[in-house]
Amino acid sequence: MRRVLLTFFSFISFVCFAQNENDTIVEGELNATVINAQTSFPMVSVHVINLNKVVGTITDQKGNFKIPAAVNDTLYLSFLGFKSQKVRVTNDMFKFDGTEISLTELAYALEEVIVRPYQLTGYLEIDVKNLPINTAYQYSISGLQKSYEGGSKSPSAVTKVLGAILNPADLLRNLFGKKPKQMRKLRQIKEDEDIRNLLASKFDREILTELLQLEKVDIEDILNNCSYSKSFINTANDLQILDAVSSCYEEYKVLNRR
Repeated sequence: MRRVLLTFFSFISFVCFAQNENDTIVEGELNATVINAQTSFPMVSVHVINLNKVVGTITDQKGNFKIPAAVNDTLYLSFLGFKSQKVRVTNDMFKFDGTEISLTELAYALEEVIVRPYQLTGYLEIDVKNLPINTAYQYSISGLQKSYEGGSKSPSAVTKVLGAILNPADLLRNLFGKKPKQMRKLRQIKEDEDIRNLLASKFDREILTELLQLEKVDIEDILNNCSYSKSFINTANDLQILDAVSSCYEEYKVLNRR
């Protein structure tokens, strides 16, 4: 009986050791290839972002990429005209060479678009008066060379920002208070050139929501509370939105300390 029990516990110990060895978290530089799911051809210049480590890279001429990663990290792959994809890093991706990730082309359904041109008379003075005028005030954002729309030019614009930040029940304060880890990623995102270049070409807020773990409506609410105009929110690229959220957050932190 003792021999049976000894053999049983030895077997259990071996199995547990094997499981622990297999579950060991591997961390290092991950090598993989991105291919077209339809043609199996390698894809060039696909943007790859590690959402956990907030680092990015792009694929080379052979579709290969290298990126710092650990097991259970999430990679986000994006390419124009293809469905974006999230991939969970596994031990096998480190152990075996030749990991391939396939992207699927998007199928766009073309819809009828009615273009309503302005009725121009040919007289400059008359046509200028008939064209709509954007009255939104231009704010400059720290770290950017250009300025962007930030709401109407009025004394209430500043008080609106201060009121939104200092009001403890306000959505802006609640979001920043509940998402400190996500908001700390702002600095990391802004320091990575590959991620900045990708965001500068995007307008769908898809990558921002993944990186910051915020919903699109939350991002809009943050910018609304910081007095950014709807025109800016609807037309700015993702990099401009990122810098606007970052600027708003920095103002919140400074005033919250006081």
